[in-house]
Amino acid sequence: MIMSVFEKQSAILVTCPKGLPEYLQSELKELGFDQTHVMDAGVMVRGTLHDCMRLNLHIRTGHRVLFELKRFEAFGPDDLYRTIRNLPWEEYMDTDSYFRVDAVIRDTGVNDSRFAGLKVKDAVADRFMDRFGSRPDSGPETKGVCLFLHWRGREATIYLDTTGEPLPKRGYRKRPHKAPMQETLAAACILSADWPRIAKEGGHFIAPMCGAGTLAIEAALMAMNGAPGLLRDNFAFMHLKGYDEERWNGLIDAAEDAENPEIKGRIIATDHDPDAIEAAKDNARIAGVGDFIEFGLCDFRETEIPEGPGLVFLNPEYGERLGEVRELEDVYKGIGDFFKQSCGGKTGFIFTGNSTLAKRVGLRTKSRKIFFSAKIECRLLEYELYSGTRKQK
Repeated sequence: MIMSVFEKQSAILVTCPKGLPEYLQSELKELGFDQTHVMDAGVMVRGTLHDCMRLNLHIRTGHRVLFELKRFEAFGPDDLYRTIRNLPWEEYMDTDSYFRVDAVIRDTGVNDSRFAGLKVKDAVADRFMDRFGSRPDSGPETKGVCLFLHWRGREATIYLDTTGEPLPKRGYRKRPHKAPMQETLAAACILSADWPRIAKEGGHFIAPMCGAGTLAIEAALMAMNGAPGLLRDNFAFMHLKGYDEERWNGLIDAAEDAENPEIKGRIIATDHDPDAIEAAKDNARIAGVGDFIEFGLCDFRETEIPEGPGLVFLNPEYGERLGEVRELEDVYKGIGDFFKQSCGGKTGFIFTGNSTLAKRVGLRTKSRKIFFSAKIECRLLEYELYSGTRKQK
C-alpha cells in the first residue's frame, strides 16, 4: 500500500511575528508537540501534513504552517531550478491543479524574490510538461496549492505552505474599522496575561476603547475554547493530493465538541465611536461570540467595571498613524486616572507604540513586554491595580 503524502514525517515551521515565538511555543506544547525549536520568527516541530491540518485549525499566534519538502544548497538560480525540478511534484498536485509560489530571499546574489519564485514555478511546470505533456496553472491567487521558498546565502528550503491566506485572517473581521490590532497579536497579548486561567476561575475581561472588537473577540474565543480556524472554509492543504475531507470534518467536530457553552465571568467592550461599536458587534456575531460580549457606547472612563478579579485591556492610539502625540497626552493621563479610580483589584494593560505617551499614565508598571505591530516596536504595559490604598511597609 502506497503511503499518502499526508502521512510522511518532516519538519514543520510555524511562522509568527517577532515577539510571539514564546507564546506560539506554549500553544504547540499544549497541542502535544513536546520537541520544539524556537526561532526569531517562528517555531519548528516535526509532524505530518495531517498534523498541519490540526495546527491550522487551532493555532492562535502563528501566521503560516509550512511543511518542509527539501533543504538544499543553491549557489545560484540554476541550482535552485535543478533541485526543484527533480522533486516529485506529481505526488502533491495534478496537471489540472493551480499553484502559487511565494519566496523570501537574502544574500543570494539574486536581487528580486519574484525572480526566485519564477524559477520555482518554471521548474515545477517543466517537470509536469516533461512527464505528462501538460502542466498545472499558476499565478498570484491563493486558491490552490501554495509553495514557499526560503533562500538565504547558499541554503534554500522549499516548503508546502499548508495555510494559504495567513492565519490572522480568521474570517470574522468583516468590518475592520480603523487601525485594528492584528488577531494573532491580540491573542498573544491576552495569552501573556494568563487570561485562559483567569477565565476558568470566573474572572472578567474589560476592553474599553475596543475599536473593531478584536481583543474582546479573541478573549471570548479563548474563554469558550473556540478554535480560531473554525470560521475558515479554505486552507491550502485542502488542494493537495491525498487530502481527506472526512478527516478534516472529524477535526472540526472534535473542536466544536470541546467548546464551552458558557463563560463564568463577564466580557465587556466599550467605545465612544458608534461606528466602532457597530463594527465590533458584527464581527463578534460572525465569530460566534456575540452572546458572550456586552457592548457599550461610552467614553472609556464610563465603562462598567464589575466586582471581582479580571483584566482591563486598552489599546489607545499612539500618534504614529492616527493622531498627534500632544493631543493624546491627556488621553494617557486619563487612562492612569481611570485605572486608579475605577479598576481597583484588577490587572490593567496598555498596548502602545509610544513610550513617551506611556509615561503620562503616571503609574508604575509591573511588567513591560515587547511586541511588534507591523514594523513598530510596541510595549504591553502591565499595572497591578490595588483596591483602596496600598499599604507600605
